[in-house]
Amino acid sequence: MPLPHLSTAVLVQPVSFLGQVLLAGVGLVRGRARISARDLARVSTESSARALPIVTGVNLLVGSILAFVGAVQLVKFGAGIYVADLVGIAVAREMAAVITAVVMCGRTGAAFAAELATMQANEEIDAYEVLGIDPVPYLVLPRVLSLLLLLPLLYIYACLAGLVGGALVGSGMLQLAPQAYMDRTAIILGWSHLGLGLVKSVVFGALIGIVGCYCGLHAQRNAAGVGRATTKAVVVSIVGVIVVDSLFAILANAVGV
Repeated sequence: MPLPHLSTAVLVQPVSFLGQVLLAGVGLVRGRARISARDLARVSTESSARALPIVTGVNLLVGSILAFVGAVQLVKFGAGIYVADLVGIAVAREMAAVITAVVMCGRTGAAFAAELATMQANEEIDAYEVLGIDPVPYLVLPRVLSLLLLLPLLYIYACLAGLVGGALVGSGMLQLAPQAYMDRTAIILGWSHLGLGLVKSVVFGALIGIVGCYCGLHAQRNAAGVGRATTKAVVVSIVGVIVVDSLFAILANAVGV
């Protein structure tokens, strides 16, 4: 019995769009692509400075939760100082990158999808094409570049917030000296952990930007289409982040990082 065939549009459209983004990036490096500098500046601000409050709050709480859960178990064995090990490794390798990426999926990826879907519904994308302006390098590339470059910086900031949250719980619940906690964190936290988190954040940034823009540009030309595109962007981005993170975990384990 023959297997059912998948719709070609389901596979061809995303791959084609990814190819267009990559070609636009190559064209930008060669000085042949035209992007919107105004969009790049605006989106960079939205994706960095204005995202700091929520990134700070969420990662501070995540670090506190990790420290609290670890302290409950480790204090039974008189190993409370190793809470710093738990929080440092977990935050640097996994939580700072993943939690920040999930926050950006709901905050920035959804905004990209809604904005481009609204432009599609208002036929602004068609107007760009009539004027001879390719919407992929002009509209998509600034958004992808902003997340590609700024999410690693947000990851570093999220690491600091998570470590501070863990230190607050360690000093308050376990009566650990803040200096001892930070010294233990500095000993256990190697460049391999931070490097893995940075690479993850770069990939997550590209994923969120591309998915959000793809969903926006391929939305239906009505109000319901804008809502569906926004929802699809958030869901696909979050699932993609989790899948990519699991692949990174498998690869890191295979190479011994």
